[in-house]
Amino acid sequence: MFVFRNLKGSGIVFLGLAMILLVMAGSALADFQPHSNAQPLSLVRSFATAPMDFASARAEDRDRDEMGLAPRFALTESVRITPDTDGTWEDLDARFDLWRLRVTSPGALSLNLGFSAYRLPKGGRLTIYPADIDGPADSRGVRTFTNRDNEAHGELWTPVVLGDDIVVELVVPRESRHDFELELTSINAGYRFFGETTGETTGETGDKSGSCNVDTICPEGDGWRREIATVGVISTGGSTYCSGFMINNTARDSRPLFMTANHCGIGSSNAASLVVYWNFESPTCGQQGGGALNQFMTGSTHLASSSTSDFTLVEMDDPVDLAHEISFAGWNKTIADPTSAVAIHHPNTDEKSISFENDPLTTTSYYGTPSPGDGTHIRVADWDLGTTEGGSSGSPLFDQDHHVVGQLHGGDAACGNDSPDWYGRLSYS
Repeated sequence: MFVFRNLKGSGIVFLGLAMILLVMAGSALADFQPHSNAQPLSLVRSFATAPMDFASARAEDRDRDEMGLAPRFALTESVRITPDTDGTWEDLDARFDLWRLRVTSPGALSLNLGFSAYRLPKGGRLTIYPADIDGPADSRGVRTFTNRDNEAHGELWTPVVLGDDIVVELVVPRESRHDFELELTSINAGYRFFGETTGETTGETGDKSGSCNVDTICPEGDGWRREIATVGVISTGGSTYCSGFMINNTARDSRPLFMTANHCGIGSSNAASLVVYWNFESPTCGQQGGGALNQFMTGSTHLASSSTSDFTLVEMDDPVDLAHEISFAGWNKTIADPTSAVAIHHPNTDEKSISFENDPLTTTSYYGTPSPGDGTHIRVADWDLGTTEGGSSGSPLFDQDHHVVGQLHGGDAACGNDSPDWYGRLSYS
């Protein structure tokens, strides 16, 4: 079990900003355009996933919910695709070779990919984009990766591209044509919303979060801007989702430590598949939409987990990008009950929300009311403004002094009720 080191006094670490200036590996390439001198996309070999059974998926999701598993937004198809076995090679110009593969999944709301083998040479570039891309600012996503995304674990998991028809494009220097590793083993087709949708959908329109949620851009969030900047929405294995937050450490050295809930399913075998999206927020108060998924980090190493207080701690593969203005949450490991609290989270993977509890909280067991119970959880009796939903799991609970005291484990809170939530207690973790 991971135990935070004590400082003298309260054990509180205050919010800090990253001080390492690095361009984040995996960010969208702002000036990307399809190659005008390449063959028409109609001549590129394609791969189509099996048809998705939405009714069966939703029935399975009800079972998953009853088992306390992380909610799911995509169905996974296992494949084994390499540039040697699939797709189309061609000479791009005098220096570079181009390989492309078109991946389709009719009716999917989004697509994301998992590569079990990824190593690019210097000068190589992997780009994933909608087949009908409409310029470099296409809001559906352009995902570009280079040799800076080579990691010791050898994997690469991509953020979602909104739509059901994408292009996987590899450009390598001709002298490196046989000096790279790229094996696509997981195609993940979204059947629930993850971000904004465009064009035709499956008709599954009931996935948006409840209207009582409060956008973080609203005036209610003005006193919590640094804390808001600690929280991201995540996907794991290309198919499940939760919330989580960047957390400070006693060295205050900008080490990219990220915390979420244990039931979100991140362990040593799949931590490399973690993708965190930052600043996915509504641009206008009350819009509950319009956010962008273009700021992200991908890949991590698992450090510690516990089911008792339902926490997981990982270290992201790369330092944070200063341009994303990410904060590191301070924390309080004392056992005093908060006199009030604020939750910052992504309900149902939608744009970031903020919720307020103005009354004192209590220490309990999970899903219990007697205090202190086994001392593993903090109980929010009912939210006075806002709520939480599926997808909010793993998000931080801040006390009246703006310090994290726990992460969301579960509960019955929703728009239209006054039911409680329980947070795994950080002091116990």
